[in-house]
Amino acid sequence: MDSARVSFTLYRVLAYVTGVFLLGLTFVAMPAKYLVGETARFSLAPAPPGLEHWFGPESPLMLFIAMPHGYIYMVYVLVVLWVSLGRRWGAGRTLGVVLAGTIPVLGFVVERRVVRGERTAREADPAPAQPAATG
Repeated sequence: MDSARVSFTLYRVLAYVTGVFLLGLTFVAMPAKYLVGETARFSLAPAPPGLEHWFGPESPLMLFIAMPHGYIYMVYVLVVLWVSLGRRWGAGRTLGVVLAGTIPVLGFVVERRVVRGERTAREADPAPAQPAATG
């Protein structure tokens, strides 16, 4: 497998994983920490009885969602840089793809557009045929 295919496949996988963790962070972990529970900073609702330990400033959801998201996002940025160097993207496109991983749902949209652009470019400029093996 060539480096370009590996980097692009890794980008696609990390775009989805980063997007899923970002959705979990935005709509599960952060509300659990800041909005639910008596000790939450902006308490809007009490924690369900028996589940108080999952809510408030010491919510373990931050450990299970926020921490992995941060590390996965760092790997995502490195892989985007790897892809952009291999494909000679401009700084604007590279920065746009990197920042798409910070806005919920946008990462999925940008990933689809990048894949569509790659397919279009591949169809317009097919790779030269491999020489036939002689035996």
